[in-house]
Amino acid sequence: MKARHRKTLEAMFRKPTNGGIVFAEIESLVIALGGEVREGSGSRVAFELNDRRRYLHRPHPGKDAKKYQVEEVREWFIELEVKP
Repeated sequence: MKARHRKTLEAMFRKPTNGGIVFAEIESLVIALGGEVREGSGSRVAFELNDRRRYLHRPHPGKDAKKYQVEEVREWFIELEVKP
């Protein structure tokens, strides 16, 4: 895992929840962990890692993930035992 992915992972686990994480960085982190990112209809995105999926919508009009999205991915990572 590259340093930028490690920084993204650490930022996702920081409390209070950081709402300034770029959504594309979360996508890149999932890929770096060996997962896949699949496009759905509209702004829907499917993250798949270790045979488990999580669905989110890309934020718009901005590029930063919303706090609830960061929290949702963090909970998913905890379930998958992915920690910084």
